Amino acid sequence: MRTVYAILYCIIFPFFNLVHPCRAVGREHIPEGGVLVCANHTAASDPFFLVFAFRLKHQVRAMAKAELIRVPVIGWLLSKAGVFGVDRGKADVGAIKQAMKFLKGGEKVLLFPEGTRIKDGGAGEAKTGAAMLAVRCGVPILPVYISEKKKWFGRTPVIIGEPYYPETAGRRATTEEYHAIADDMMARVRALKAQAAA
Repeated sequence: MRTVYAILYCIIFPFFNLVHPCRAVGREHIPEGGVLVCANHTAASDPFFLVFAFRLKHQVRAMAKAELIRVPVIGWLLSKAGVFGVDRGKADVGAIKQAMKFLKGGEKVLLFPEGTRIKDGGAGEAKTGAAMLAVRCGVPILPVYISEKKKWFGRTPVIIGEPYYPETAGRRATTEEYHAIADDMMARVRALKAQAAA
């Protein structure tokens, strides 16, 4: 996985960075070991901005819609680079188990808690899946804000917040607690937006 990830990174980064350079803020907040990376999602290019903001040093396993993984050649390459699919709209136990395996193995897993792209600066409701993963695996959540405005040849801010543990980490939470954790998670992500304009 790491070899394919590094190869794809080195091939794609020069071209992507030419037309969509990234201005990463807060790289020092990226912890060692397993962490659940949670970001807002407004464009298909968001995973690229985040991966390149983290640099090659911090490789990221991204959860993507299953349809993408089923695309010939592209899906194969993505899966070999550590991307794994989730069937949206239903409880995909396989994807959850895969994410838990990665997190417990010390990997960095990227999720978009809103579950889909939210356009025009809107605020979608965070699903509880990310909250459940963080609690069950006992890993910190790393909030990240990716600027909604992405200009060609202009630097797009990616703000990496400080990692934190949900209050219920280490024990099984209630449904209400998972919803509260999910709402707090997205509030922390959106709070980072102010730094993007700085």
